[in-house]
Amino acid sequence: MDNSKPLAYRMSPQTLDDYAGQEHIIGKGKMLRRMIEADRLSSIILFGPPGVGKTALARVVANTTSSRFEQLNAVTAGVADIKKVVSDASNPLLSEGRKTVLFIDEIHRFNKLQQDALLPYVEDGTVILIGATTENPFFEVNKALVSRSTVFQLYPLESRDIVKVLRRALSNKERGLGSMDISVSDETLRKIAETSNGDCRTALNSLELAVITTPPSSDGTIVITDEVMKECIQIKTVIFDKDGENHYDNISAMIKSMRGSDPDAVILYLARALAAGEDIEFLARRIMICAAEDVGMANPNALLVAVAAYECARTVGMPEARIPLAEAAITVATSPKSNAAYLAIDDALNDVRTTDTGVVPMHLRNAPAKGMEELGYSVGYKYPHDFPGHITGQQYMTDKTLGRKYYKPTDIGYERKVNEYLDYVKKMIDQENGQNA
Repeated sequence: MDNSKPLAYRMSPQTLDDYAGQEHIIGKGKMLRRMIEADRLSSIILFGPPGVGKTALARVVANTTSSRFEQLNAVTAGVADIKKVVSDASNPLLSEGRKTVLFIDEIHRFNKLQQDALLPYVEDGTVILIGATTENPFFEVNKALVSRSTVFQLYPLESRDIVKVLRRALSNKERGLGSMDISVSDETLRKIAETSNGDCRTALNSLELAVITTPPSSDGTIVITDEVMKECIQIKTVIFDKDGENHYDNISAMIKSMRGSDPDAVILYLARALAAGEDIEFLARRIMICAAEDVGMANPNALLVAVAAYECARTVGMPEARIPLAEAAITVATSPKSNAAYLAIDDALNDVRTTDTGVVPMHLRNAPAKGMEELGYSVGYKYPHDFPGHITGQQYMTDKTLGRKYYKPTDIGYERKVNEYLDYVKKMIDQENGQNA
């Protein structure tokens, strides 16, 4: 093994037993493991965040199966490269009668033309595709390719799995650091693993940097302490790209946590979004929407706080913007919830778009010009402030929507007062109707 290559590359697993994590797909008896061990692989797409073992798993396939293994990177490969692989796979002299497995890293970066060029050869079995991507293939990869492949999702590695890989690297004399006298505590290894956010490549890179930059002690031992690792560990990586699928997962979790009244979860997902460099105006808009949609009339002030936070965050920028955004998110999360206003406007819009809701009653119409009253405009309108309780029993709905109820307030938060007021309105109207009977 070429020791000039990075430790993460050198320690790439050679067999399924070397592979760490992803037990849900390659554990004993799992489908992908059975496919590999039986050498009956069909086209697959592996997706998950960086450093979780997508490329490593492809290398395991290359070492385990009897198939020819070809590799392309979607960033640098073109249609001509695909055609060459296909041509070689179709040539019995070059393929030696074996199937060809084509591994394409970052397959989501293939454009439509490139993916379309690949499709017929995947479909007829000329090549078995292994695609790797950090993006959700259901969104970023040709639907026809996805439908002809089995999709496996890989997750960030557990700390215990990363610690296992680090220990293996420290003891392996052929590919790892086993030929060196290195002293590092289990606690320090655990901290490396936890800081890597499930990315094994990051953990190995950090360990290697610590080893090669730490001078040996008088007895020749390289002692890796917590202080050394603090210098070598990269700033804790945010586990999603603000433009990737996890961006949508994170913002979805933040919104659902606000809706679900969990302020701690909201702050966690807000912090992740800010650390990933999310646009603060985007975050503020999502908080405003949640305040209107999910809190609504149960606490109308939540929307005011959210709007104020939007203006404040936009004015002051980061890092101070984190404070009003946190305040607004907590306000929304800790407010009583009602989507009655949201349901009301959607219900009314549906009626307006699909039925004849009638005309505006004449007494409610505007009469700005002379002569319009003679046509009945505004005639008979009752000014509420001239009546007891500032309430009249006049008709406000159109004739065709009389009796239709759009807004149905809950008995939560401020809407409890709304219900009390509407009961009062009904009582006053009943009194007026009784007097006029």
